[in-house]
This record gives sequence, structure tokens and C-alpha cells, in this order.
Amino acid sequence: MKLNKYIDHTVLKAVTEPKDIIKLCEEAREYDFFSVCVNGSYVKLAKKELEGSDVKVCAVIGFPLGAMSTESKVFEASQCIKDGASEIDMVINVGMLKAGEYDYVENEIRAIKEAIGSNVLKVIIENCYLTDDEKRKATELCLNAKADFVKTSTGFGTGGATFEDIALMKSIVGDKAQLKAAGGVRDLATAKKYIELGATRLGTSSGVELVTTGTADPNKY
Repeated sequence: MKLNKYIDHTVLKAVTEPKDIIKLCEEAREYDFFSVCVNGSYVKLAKKELEGSDVKVCAVIGFPLGAMSTESKVFEASQCIKDGASEIDMVINVGMLKAGEYDYVENEIRAIKEAIGSNVLKVIIENCYLTDDEKRKATELCLNAKADFVKTSTGFGTGGATFEDIALMKSIVGDKAQLKAAGGVRDLATAKKYIELGATRLGTSSGVELVTTGTADPNKY
């Protein structure tokens, strides 16, 4: 698969304006990225801008802290699907995970997956705040709740994806779910390494630079 089809082309900053979403979608069309990843208020605009293309719309839910109520996350996810998203990236309640409230975390993931049906659910476990044991547990909870992907990071925490985290998560998910690396994927060598370790999707705002770099063959990955 070509590198462009691994990329969720992303803009999620607080100062994002409609013009930024339009530019994001134009770039996604030009480079045929897998999806654009946007905040919920911009799903309709992104869907409109991508009409007639194969680029999907991904929406973030409970972003970036994950501390909203389950009910609000379920509503937000359902609304984004209605507005045109076909993929949801949700943030777990990190505090509940660290407190050992595993049923809460698993049930929340399951509720969102059930609400969006056959649409893709990626679960952000925000690894920068977790011990290795907590990363393992969070990944297991995602599998139990039938998530489609486990994702490393929001990119808004104290750190993003690491090679060690993707390797650890892959050892747990095997072929039962896919992995998304996000946060700090800004050069071709890094992107290539994540894919070699088992990531099947990359969340990045540097997608254009990744596929146009002359330092390596972008069609290899």
C-alpha cells in the first residue's frame, strides 16, 4: 500500500477556521489520503468538500481530555456519523483507567461502538499518561469492547506516539484490531518505522510533507 493511504490528514487546533478545513480537504483530494480528521463542528464542511472523492471523514470524540460523560460522547459520535463521518476517534476516560475503573472504560468504548454500528471506531488511550501495565490493560479493554483500532495519542498530551508503544500494543492486539500512531509523525523515516512495527494508520498534520519528501520512496509504504 502507498504511504498516502496510511494517512489520516489532520487539523484539530483550537484556532482552526473553516478555511483551514477547506485547505485540508483540498490537500487530501490532491494526495489521495485515506481520510481527514477534524473536530465535530467541521464534519459537514469536510464531507461537502470531499464529495465525489474516496477520502473519508474522521471525527474526534471527547477530545482531547476524554473526561466527558459517556452519554455526551455517545451523542457526539452519533451526531458526527449523521453529519457525514464514517470514522470516529474517541478518547478514553484516562482518569477512570488509572483509577482501575475498567468496567467504566470498557463499557464506554462499547457504547460508542454500538452507537456507530459498522462505522470505524479508533480508541485513543493517550499513552503518555500511562504505565506499560496500563497501556496493556487499555489495549485489552479496546479489544473486549470490539473497537476497530487502538490509537496511541491525541497529540495534545505530554507526548505522542513512540516506537516502543506501537510494539507493545501490537504484541497485544495481534490481528484482532488495527493500530494508529499519532502525535509526532513528521518525517518519512518515522512513518516507515511505525508501519514496520504494525501501524496501519498514521495521524499527522504533516501528510503533504511525508508524501512529497525526496529522502525516500513514498510509494513503498
